[in-house]
Amino acid sequence: MTTPQVLILACGALAREIRDITRLNELDNVTLDCLPAVLHNRPTDIPDAVRERLDRDAHKYDRILLGYADCGTTGELADICEERGIEMLPGDHCYEFFARGDTWQGMHHNDPTAFYLTDYLAKHFDRIIIDGLGIGAHPELQAMYFGNYTKVIYLAQTDDPEIDAAAKAAAERLGLTYERVATTYGDLEPALLQISRRAS
Repeated sequence: MTTPQVLILACGALAREIRDITRLNELDNVTLDCLPAVLHNRPTDIPDAVRERLDRDAHKYDRILLGYADCGTTGELADICEERGIEMLPGDHCYEFFARGDTWQGMHHNDPTAFYLTDYLAKHFDRIIIDGLGIGAHPELQAMYFGNYTKVIYLAQTDDPEIDAAAKAAAERLGLTYERVATTYGDLEPALLQISRRAS
C-alpha cells in the first residue's frame, strides 16, 4: 500500500519548527514548501502567492495543510482552503498557536499593547522588521509603527541564549520593556501530527 503524500505549504517563518517536528516524529511522507516570511509585511499578497503555489503543486499530493494562520488576510486564506478542500492551522496569528489559544487570548487581553516575537522574528528582526518596514532608511517610521506599544513579548519555541539575546536587543531597539514566555511548539505539533496520521 502506498503511503499518502502530504504537502505542508507554509510561511517561511515556520520552516525550522515544522522541519523539527517532522524529523522528530519521522513523518517521511510530509513535504515542506515555504513562501517567503517577508510576505507578512504585505499580508494582502499572501493569498495570491498561496494560490499560485497550489495551482503549481497541489496535484502531486494526497493531502495538503496550509501552514498559516489567518495572518492578516481577513479570512481569505480560509476561503481558499474551503474552495480547495484543504486544511489550515488554527488561529489569527502564529503567536496564537505557539502560545495555545486560551493562553494567547489571556496574554492579548492583559497586554493589548504588546508586540510579539517568535524565534524566527527575533533572529531576523533587522531584516524583517527594521529593513522590511523601511525603518532603517526612515527612522521616523519607528514611532508610526511602534508608538502605541509598551513591551515586547518573546514567545520562545526553544531555549537558546543567542535567540533570547536577539529578542532582548529587539526590545531595546524599539525602546520597549521585555518579557520572555516559553511556549515550545504549542498547537503546531499536534496539528501536523493529526493531518499526517489521518493521511497514512
